[in-house]
Amino acid sequence: MLAHRTALVKLWGRTATRTAATEGTARSEDIIDLTAGEIWSELAPSVREGAIAAINGNLNRYTDPIGLLELRRALACKVSAETAQPWSADEIAVTSGAKQALFNAALALLNPGDEVLIPAPYWTTFPAQIVLAGGRPVFVESRHNNFVPRLTDLAAAITSKTKAIVINTPNNPTGTVYDRDTLAGMAELATERNLWIIFDECYGAFAHPPHTHHSILSVAPQARVRILIVNSFSKSLALTGWRIGYLAGPKAIISAVKALQNQTTSNPNVIAQHALLYHLKSGDSAFELELQRHISAARALGISILSTLKQVSPPAAQGGLFFYLDLSGFQRRPTANGCEFHPDDISDALLMNAGVATVSGTAFGDSSGLRLSYGIDLESLGKGLRRLTTALNEWS
Repeated sequence: MLAHRTALVKLWGRTATRTAATEGTARSEDIIDLTAGEIWSELAPSVREGAIAAINGNLNRYTDPIGLLELRRALACKVSAETAQPWSADEIAVTSGAKQALFNAALALLNPGDEVLIPAPYWTTFPAQIVLAGGRPVFVESRHNNFVPRLTDLAAAITSKTKAIVINTPNNPTGTVYDRDTLAGMAELATERNLWIIFDECYGAFAHPPHTHHSILSVAPQARVRILIVNSFSKSLALTGWRIGYLAGPKAIISAVKALQNQTTSNPNVIAQHALLYHLKSGDSAFELELQRHISAARALGISILSTLKQVSPPAAQGGLFFYLDLSGFQRRPTANGCEFHPDDISDALLMNAGVATVSGTAFGDSSGLRLSYGIDLESLGKGLRRLTTALNEWS
């Protein structure tokens, strides 16, 4: 028999939908995949050069479990610049992507029964990892406030068992960017109630004007002792498959993470580490700036097309890579058999009838949302969104 924990998590909606889209494409079906949280892009030249140099140098040995010392020093400089506070290498753990950083944080912080506040809609990995670590996710609804959690709602959800709060900005799936006042208020609440803050800023490179991404530590430096920063290069350098990220936090937490990581994955991929180090030392930001311009152009194209929707408001898409649609208008309209529409039904119908793969909001704890990625090439994006708007407008 399988262990009980295997029943606590399951493949989420995007996985199933993307599998269907991939299988359809393999059968030569014309399907536009808007499910993935990644950017379709070539490698940054500096990353490519760093990886090739590492391979040619036969760099194939173990590193420290939490990464090369030189890389952690470079990342400490990066975090210092972003937070306006000094950081050292022993406050940084290099991880196999942000997911490992988040899971390490959950394992290091949570005891069985500890509660963690998560604004909803949420990235599905947050509650799944908390449950696997023995904790209990507590969802705080944000839909009624433009996807920004109200401090009063967060405060009301705190109990004697609450241990931490997850803050994800720019947000996946909603694309919301939290402003300075919101972050300051959340940090103050965490300080008053003695809570940890797990700050996921993986989409921080993509905040669209007039919105600006702020590190919570730059807004609330007094809360540093209770903040864990999670980031990766999956989005900012389009390196999802390379699995390279980091966790920044107090030395005691990083020390515990080192022990955990040593007994799970050992060190992150050594070639990816050297490639990233080479990129950081090169100081060349041209690729990242070009990637940001591409995503900005994709957002503009998408909003232009989605503004033609008749019964769905255009998404704000303040940051990140996603358009998030509110389908509640459809849910109030009965189908032919008298049942109300459900996001899963709409997502399935868009795939089958329009050839567009999307992610139902049920994957994110939202019974009325639909997530669309705009990280793909502009031609495919335009084609897919036009199909989607035509289909939704016909249904309405």
